[in-house]
Amino acid sequence: MPSLGALPILLPMPSFIRTTPEGEDRERLTCRDCGFVAYENPKIVVGSVVAVDGRVLLCRRAIEPRLGFWTLPAGYMEMGETVEEGAAREAWEEARARIRIEGVLAVYSIARIGQVQVIFRARLDEPGFEPGPESLEVGLFEWADIPWDGIAFPSVHWALRAWRDTAHAPLAAPALNPASDPRGTRPMQDLEVEG
Repeated sequence: MPSLGALPILLPMPSFIRTTPEGEDRERLTCRDCGFVAYENPKIVVGSVVAVDGRVLLCRRAIEPRLGFWTLPAGYMEMGETVEEGAAREAWEEARARIRIEGVLAVYSIARIGQVQVIFRARLDEPGFEPGPESLEVGLFEWADIPWDGIAFPSVHWALRAWRDTAHAPLAAPALNPASDPRGTRPMQDLEVEG
């Protein structure tokens, strides 16, 4: 049995409230006791449209959200990595694919869920790919064979269209949200399905 000297000292948990701190223009999560502001910022998602001989690499999700739907190899950045390193890591984690990034294809703002997505155009750097732990299956798809009804997220539609429009040209300015959804607020069911 531990002695009293080894027992942890329990401190009261801070109590946070939503209020507009002095000098701010919006409500923030703020400690009621000391005034500390816990800023909530968007998450950064990085990924790639990986092309091989005019086909694109897609991953069928083994995790929620959208389990069983198709997506690009993409996910949240980790601390200490660049956006390029994050995109390469996600391609490895989801598709066991080693990729070579060609440049930024698109930057999307998904305001409804607090995300900024940086999508690269890439190609396989080494032959071969297979499902990683977050994918049920992976495959290369010709444009006409992409499972449009089974795409997981609106931004995957957008990125695939951006890739199609630039696949055989040098990269220029990245694509942005389409005019029909400039803030990334339309849910999946409101999207028109490609054909």
